[in-house]
Amino acid sequence: MQEQGQPELPSNPSASMPATDDEIREKYLERAIRELNSLTRELQSCPHCPRGQLMPVVGSAHPQADIMLLKHSPLPSEVEEGVAFYGRSGGALMKSFKRLSIDPLAVYGTLCVKCPLADASMADPECVARVIEELAIVQPRIVVVMGLEALAALNDLDIPLARPLEPRLGEIQQLTPTIDALVVPNIDESLDEQDSKRAFWAAFRVLGEWYAAQPPY
Repeated sequence: MQEQGQPELPSNPSASMPATDDEIREKYLERAIRELNSLTRELQSCPHCPRGQLMPVVGSAHPQADIMLLKHSPLPSEVEEGVAFYGRSGGALMKSFKRLSIDPLAVYGTLCVKCPLADASMADPECVARVIEELAIVQPRIVVVMGLEALAALNDLDIPLARPLEPRLGEIQQLTPTIDALVVPNIDESLDEQDSKRAFWAAFRVLGEWYAAQPPY
């Protein structure tokens, strides 16, 4: 019998055991999916940018990726599908990931300017600041900043504990105490000329070295 004043023991002792690492990761993943879905709904109903009837272009791929790709603004192919990195840039990146032995499931891609605007400078700063929410949800280990416009937009954000990034291509920098950064050329401007392709690859391949050096957990 239970003495008066003593706490009641659980009927199933195993229910009080700590969750396994897999169960903990699954719960974090479920939460990230919910939070990204909520962010998408907020973006779709956002009234700040003059995008008319067009829908915003949302982030794509794994919601808890080690690597976050960040471009400045969408191309028509991305606007048409409503997904970041859809089209030529996405195909080129998939080939690059394979060459660098990077698991595509370790990658999440998004944009600073998510609304399809004729002039990206018309984007409301409050909307661009949504990148901060994505960083908090995805919690990447590194952000690959594609192009100087994306770099300027990222540096203008009030990211907690962040330091300004320098426009040094192909060099690992520290964005926050837990997030590295790599600045590379804008991939959308690097697909048509051999010199531009070589410049992009020279900077981007550093990501493969970084990824290979990460601990397996």
